[in-house]
Amino acid sequence: MRNCIGIFGGTFDPIHIGHLRMALELKQQLQLDEMRLLPCYLPPHRPTPGATANERVAMLKLALQDCAELVIDERELQRDKPSYTYDTLRELRAEVGAEVSLCLCMGMDSFATLDTWHNWGQLLQLAHIVVVARPGWFLPESGAVAELLNVHRRPIDAIAQQAAGAIVLLEQRLLPISATDIRAQIHAGSSPQFLLPDGVWNYISAHKLYQ
Repeated sequence: MRNCIGIFGGTFDPIHIGHLRMALELKQQLQLDEMRLLPCYLPPHRPTPGATANERVAMLKLALQDCAELVIDERELQRDKPSYTYDTLRELRAEVGAEVSLCLCMGMDSFATLDTWHNWGQLLQLAHIVVVARPGWFLPESGAVAELLNVHRRPIDAIAQQAAGAIVLLEQRLLPISATDIRAQIHAGSSPQFLLPDGVWNYISAHKLYQ
């Protein structure tokens, strides 16, 4: 049976319950053998993270210490340059071989702007793309991304049948939590407790992050 690996990237600045729940539900829905969380070093399309790479990894490790279902992949933090998903997928494909199914998981907001990504037209040669619906975002109806979706959209069982090349759309019970709001609460002197794991909140408080 084909092995399936999920990849869920982000700044995780900081990691919160919404990230964790989405990753865990994706692992279960897609019946993945692994779900890897990939913190990026320098996001090409977003501002520089408020916490350092080491701080974000430390928070991730605290968040996952009681969850064997999710693992951390630190490769993008070791490059010391902008984090391009294409480069990461090429590395992973070289490591796992041609037969393992790779699933690049992203929100609808990221997918809608996929044509701004580095080498975006070649991503499906390396992996499947799994798109999770997000409130307030809709699938593009025209343009390059819409054309890509029309050609490559497949049902969920395509992930087990082939190693790459499908776009799969999923719906989840998304938690209305964002790292941006958490950082704003901390900056304003409010407590974001229960929006992120206790260990992560304790780390943020101890290191006076986002203040």
